[in-house]
Amino acid sequence: MPELPEVETTRRGVAPHVERQKVTAVRVYDRRLRWPVPMDLSRRLVGRTVDRVDRRSKYLLFRLGADTLIVHMGMTGSLRVFTAPPPKQVHDHVELEFDNGIVLRYRDPRRFGAMLWSAGSSPTHPLLAKLGVEPFSAQFNGDYLYRATRNRRAAIKLALMDSHLVVGVGNIYANEALFRAGIRPRRAANRVTRTQLVRLVDSVRSTLSEAIAKGGSTLRDYVDSRGEPGTYQLDYYVYGRAQEPCRVCGTPIRSIRQGGRASSYCPHCQR
Repeated sequence: MPELPEVETTRRGVAPHVERQKVTAVRVYDRRLRWPVPMDLSRRLVGRTVDRVDRRSKYLLFRLGADTLIVHMGMTGSLRVFTAPPPKQVHDHVELEFDNGIVLRYRDPRRFGAMLWSAGSSPTHPLLAKLGVEPFSAQFNGDYLYRATRNRRAAIKLALMDSHLVVGVGNIYANEALFRAGIRPRRAANRVTRTQLVRLVDSVRSTLSEAIAKGGSTLRDYVDSRGEPGTYQLDYYVYGRAQEPCRVCGTPIRSIRQGGRASSYCPHCQR
């Protein structure tokens, strides 16, 4: 957490307030994130205008001319938009102030997130250069997934979570998409048929789209740019519902461990 829907929800909440706005102040209260916040971040940002806010995988990209501020929220990070910010709290680490009076505050209790500078072409940045296709792009289709999985013996769920294959499909949404596609998470990727993979592509997109529409999922820390939790967790079919009845057929949901993560599935609806 946060996964793609939470990051996209944050992007949509932040962008209208900061796009085409000039940065007037940068306050770094604690540089100790996953990687240290650059010492010269204020010098690089103050006086610059944010042209737009993009998303690549789980990264937010603040475009300033040819340069990019890369923000990753880690496990517990959030970006809040304030017109009248409350007093700084212990887990508030960075603030950006804009000429329209907006303050963008980064909070991260566990400090696993990042705020980094990329001069020039951001696609070549080490964090972005080897990322796979976006799940909403035309490149992500059944043929692509079929070709990419023919030599993969790993479980289809683990393949789906591989950011070199497709980005942004974390543990929660991989579980949910596989349920919708009727595929068990332990099935070897190279044994999933082309027809099933076409269905899985559609399921990934519909799952992510519905999660974005509901503000993402809040299990512990995540809140959006207004401080509001997501609600998609109320609609999970399988994730976190071990031993509860399947919402479709009533069979108890099962849970296993894969790659150190919980995988939940319906033994009747998924084959």
